Amino acid sequence: MSAFPAIAHVAVTVTDLDRSTRWYSALFGADPVLDEDETTGGSHHTVYAVSGGLFGLHTHPRAADDRFDEHRTGLDHVAFAVEDRDGLLGWVDRLDALGVEHSGIVDAHYGSGLSFRDPDGIALEFFAPPS
Repeated sequence: MSAFPAIAHVAVTVTDLDRSTRWYSALFGADPVLDEDETTGGSHHTVYAVSGGLFGLHTHPRAADDRFDEHRTGLDHVAFAVEDRDGLLGWVDRLDALGVEHSGIVDAHYGSGLSFRDPDGIALEFFAPPS
């Protein structure tokens, strides 16, 4: 058996696709590579190509009308890899320019993180390994 495969994509469910598409397009600095209704269940997905993988936004016809909470069973957060702590400084500036509230850089023995949330409260992070 070969090594465990890399993550190919992450998809999150959002409540307002137009709002989230604008927000993620600004964050990623890119337009979606796919924006269509799924043929297997009535949901809609918008997909971005991000650093060799895909990040998708999904809406569902029977979506719950609530906000994300990492304390529930399921997704806790999504972290995007940054080369080093200095690289996080540029993301602080980018989030500030976009008006996105964030934690500031938090250092730990296992690395440094910069946490923030999307419009639905989904927890996101830029993460750099320890120097």
